[in-house]
Amino acid sequence: MGGPACVFYGAAEFSRNTDLALLASSENFSRLNKTLSDLDAHVIAVPPFEPRYLRKGHAVHFRCQHAEARGMRVDVMTKMRGVDSFPKLWSRRTTVSVHDSTIELMSLPDLVQAKKTQRDKDWPMVRRLVEVNYFANRENPTPEQLHFWLLELRTPELLIELVLERGGLPPNLVRKRPLLALAQASDESLLSDALLEEEKRERAADRQYWIPLKKELENLGHARVPQLNR
Repeated sequence: MGGPACVFYGAAEFSRNTDLALLASSENFSRLNKTLSDLDAHVIAVPPFEPRYLRKGHAVHFRCQHAEARGMRVDVMTKMRGVDSFPKLWSRRTTVSVHDSTIELMSLPDLVQAKKTQRDKDWPMVRRLVEVNYFANRENPTPEQLHFWLLELRTPELLIELVLERGGLPPNLVRKRPLLALAQASDESLLSDALLEEEKRERAADRQYWIPLKKELENLGHARVPQLNR
């Protein structure tokens, strides 16, 4: 669900870490622990690698020490703001075969949703991910792709182009994303402003989501200090 997934969907992103969305079950923890052991990977910072923290929305970070993956970071999450539960993510996954391995990637719409964070680097990636999919499929789109583009395109001129080509918009989509009315009116200036406001709201919602989680991380860090100083 991180850089490698972005590369697959055509929006290249160099990354020295691998992000994984994990179903927080005992079976998965056992399997992942074995793999992390093979990679000589160890938890860095807080929280510890326990299901209860993943289920709250925390990410657990590991650093690999194996010679063939030295320095690589592995980040594991189970719950993300605004993103569906893991069973739904799994049902929509993209399966890729590479040599003798099978890799399960988060679907493009879910990846875009997961990228809507407070981090500056994520928003250009959201834009590129949707644009690449639009340019690759706009000649013969599926209904699902049209729905995805109308809800997620962040390029004013492309959004106007798409809306005008469709000739009309389903009322439910306009209610869900009111700025589509500006695209329908071909008002690029106001649409640009509305897209920026939409991004600001998502960033603010992400900051609010992380407030209690960051507080818990601070408390875990403070509790860990005496143990490290022994």
